[in-house]
Amino acid sequence: MAMAKIKKGDTVVVLAGKDKGKTGEVTRVDPKASKVVVSGVNVAVRHRKPSQANPQGGLDRFEAPLHISNVAIADKNGKPSRVRIETGKDGKKTRVAVKTGEKIDG
Repeated sequence: MAMAKIKKGDTVVVLAGKDKGKTGEVTRVDPKASKVVVSGVNVAVRHRKPSQANPQGGLDRFEAPLHISNVAIADKNGKPSRVRIETGKDGKKTRVAVKTGEKIDG
């Protein structure tokens, strides 16, 4: 199985869309659909009618998924960077930021 380049808990920068330039933490990854959910980014609003479960009704705000190609991992300077997978001498795979060459924790 290929190693994932973006994982839950990573800090990412949004590259495209209405929230371009915003930074946030990945809260959920859906590899089959190639989508990620980033905290505080791509907030969608649903208008809810009053129901028995929610008698008040009102606006329901939630973070909608973004396509994984529209986010990039933030390096130590907070700038977006692509990710390379390198195999060490011990055979372990590690994620490395292409721009800076630093290892990505995770």
